[in-house]
Amino acid sequence: MRTLTRMARTPLGATALALLALVFVTAVVAPLLWGAQADVTDTGDLLAGPSAEHWVGTDNLGRDLLLRTLVATRLSVVLALSATAVAVGAGIILGVAPLLLGRVLGRVVTWFTGIAVAFPGLLLALFFAAIFGSTATAAVFAIGLAGAPSFARLCQNLIAGIEARDFIAAARVGGIGRVRVLFRHVLPNIAEPLIVNATVGAGGALLAFAGLSFIGLGVQPPEYDWGRLMMDGLRGIYSNPLAALAPGLAVVIAGLAFNLTGEAAARSLGIDDVTLTGARRVRRGRRLPAAPAPAPSTSDAGADAVLEVEDLRVDIPTAAGDVHAVRGVSFAVAAGEIVGIVGESGSGKSMTALAVAKLVSEPARVQAGTLRFLGEDLQAPTGPRMRRMLGTSMAMVFQDPMSSFNPTMRMGDQLAEVAVEHAGMRRRDALRRAVDRLAAVRITAPARRARQYPYEFSGGMRQRAMIGMGLMVSPRLIIADEPTTALDVTVQAQVLDLLRAIRDDDGAAILFISHDISVVAELCDRVLVMRSGEIVEELDATDLSSAQHPYTRALLAAVPHMGTDLDRPLATLASLTGTDAEPATQPEEATDAVPDTFPDAQEVRSR
Repeated sequence: MRTLTRMARTPLGATALALLALVFVTAVVAPLLWGAQADVTDTGDLLAGPSAEHWVGTDNLGRDLLLRTLVATRLSVVLALSATAVAVGAGIILGVAPLLLGRVLGRVVTWFTGIAVAFPGLLLALFFAAIFGSTATAAVFAIGLAGAPSFARLCQNLIAGIEARDFIAAARVGGIGRVRVLFRHVLPNIAEPLIVNATVGAGGALLAFAGLSFIGLGVQPPEYDWGRLMMDGLRGIYSNPLAALAPGLAVVIAGLAFNLTGEAAARSLGIDDVTLTGARRVRRGRRLPAAPAPAPSTSDAGADAVLEVEDLRVDIPTAAGDVHAVRGVSFAVAAGEIVGIVGESGSGKSMTALAVAKLVSEPARVQAGTLRFLGEDLQAPTGPRMRRMLGTSMAMVFQDPMSSFNPTMRMGDQLAEVAVEHAGMRRRDALRRAVDRLAAVRITAPARRARQYPYEFSGGMRQRAMIGMGLMVSPRLIIADEPTTALDVTVQAQVLDLLRAIRDDDGAAILFISHDISVVAELCDRVLVMRSGEIVEELDATDLSSAQHPYTRALLAAVPHMGTDLDRPLATLASLTGTDAEPATQPEEATDAVPDTFPDAQEVRSR
């Protein structure tokens, strides 16, 4: 109703709705009022021209053409909508196939769709009509299948854009299967453009159906639609032009109504909360996993390692050859430890995190000597057991809090989905826990906030809610990929305090990724410094002032502080290391370019 109200407030929308209402009212009322009269024959008044008794004239059996045009509205509209439903249904099936079938079969479907789109729709409709036969039902499927490729291509393009959003990656790292991701997260977010295009497509289907009936491949006597009436009226076009023009004018008005409605809807249509109860699976009998006992922080992740990574490599094939995004990275994270990965943009920090979370998709290749999480080999195929472990024991906090949430779902529903899917909680219990988790991450009025949408949250609140989602099932490892980048310093401090409190209260290990070495120094126990896909130095956060590698020292020197000379340009990595390309092979090569004195760790933490 809100969408219709917004449409009615604009001249375009009001005109479109008025025309569409006229078409549907005529389709419902005309057969009831004039259905019998439209079939009455008058052999004494055959092929008569317009008169006071017959405004448009009569046909070769003396039937009133105006009444027949009005009565034909119902069949014409029903057939057009039926063909549109076939087109949308078949298009969605072809459109979602690449998401469900995987890379190889999905690419075949995409190729097939591209070839089908290259053919004109009317040519395809004639092709299918010749195969199915000359009936109204056959014409419905002919026009529907002819329009399916365009809907499939639209669906594929929309899905490709949605798949790149962080909330889809969050669902995947949460262990949500492809089918559930499709119905819960993908289809609701592409519904708006699909509805708009379906509305416009109905107008096109109406014109196509009239065309098939006009050439005798659609509706057959004794039934009649606008196309059939135009074909019959064409025989006497010179003696009575209105016999063909009247149904043609009806086609134009109805097609214009659908197209204008689609145009107006494109400007004002919004998607509210979409609840797919049929897609929800409530499993019982499993309790929420208990939080692990807190473990003391340690700088040596030995036998109690939560995450073990050795010789991790990520290669991305391109036309110019493979790009080695991550090259031989090795590290470990112990229970209760916060390990920071710091480096400039493009150093491979996020790609390392995505590889650990099994979010690197083809054609990129992930290889490692060892890649274990809680003792499980992450290089093994992702089955139900692996998805369950990742969904309950690993949490991912992405950099952009706005794209991390599904914009069509309420915040409480998004948090509750994790507990419903992996902990077997009832939806009502999961919603209560979602409210509790929002309160745990210091969001005020959590019960009210749980009923709101992501756009109603500020940036800091969305980031805290993202952390709350990760805490729905007490994770053993939290991967925070630059969670404070888009936040102001006050909210940034709150998020850092929250992560520290989570470590202290739940004993969770945290892999914290940032380009800001001062933030890493404040939060982390150990620091891994990455450059060009490699770890160039590893040291305790308290030992940053004694860093040996010139790149690490340059990162420290590039942090502005109260004593920074405002009359001089801010220091950059290129100016401090003498290069912004490959990492230095010998620390001594760039020593002269780096200042002799560096702030100690306490000063870095205070900046």
